[in-house]
Amino acid sequence: MNEPMLRWFDYNHLPPKLQEVSKPFGDLAGSLVSKLAPSAERTVALRKLLESKDAAVRAHIATEHP
Repeated sequence: MNEPMLRWFDYNHLPPKLQEVSKPFGDLAGSLVSKLAPSAERTVALRKLLESKDAAVRAHIATEHP
């Protein structure tokens, strides 16, 4: 898959608990890239998914370290 944005969905560098939060977003991003043709709308979908993934990771961190 030749989609530069997929690099932001990598989760292997994260601690195991954060990998659990991040992995579904990475899986969905890969699925979108494999099923949708490159387009401006696919890029928008990936950017919004990335925002959501980042927020979910932050939410998890906040619950562990209030």
